[in-house]
Amino acid sequence: MTTDGGTTAGGSGAAAGSGSARRPEPLPSDPAALEAHIARRRADLASTIDELVVRAHPKEIARRSAADVRSRVQGFAMTSEGQLRTERVAAVAGAAAALLALLALARRRNRRRGSTR
Repeated sequence: MTTDGGTTAGGSGAAAGSGSARRPEPLPSDPAALEAHIARRRADLASTIDELVVRAHPKEIARRSAADVRSRVQGFAMTSEGQLRTERVAAVAGAAAALLALLALARRRNRRRGSTR
C-alpha cells in the first residue's frame, strides 16, 4: 500500500532497495491490457538479465580491463595531440633497465655463494 492508501504495480511500494524515486504506473483493470503490461515487464526484465550476464562474463571483464589498461598507458605515454612523451617513456625504460640490472646482479651473487660452499 502507498501512503495514499492505493496499491502499486509491485504491491509493496516503489522498487524497494533500488533507490528509485519513480512512482510505478497503476495496473490496468482490463485483462488484455494487464497481460500486455506483464509481457512488457517480462521483456524488460529479460533484457536486463541478458545485459548483466554479458557484463559478468569473464571474457567481457577481461576485455574491458585490457581496454582500460590500454587507455591508461596511452594517456601516460602520449600527449592529447598524439605525440609521444619521450621523457616519460625514457624514465620507464631506465627504471626497467635498472631493475633488470639489479636482478642480474642478485642472481650472479647467489650463484657465487652456491659454488663456494
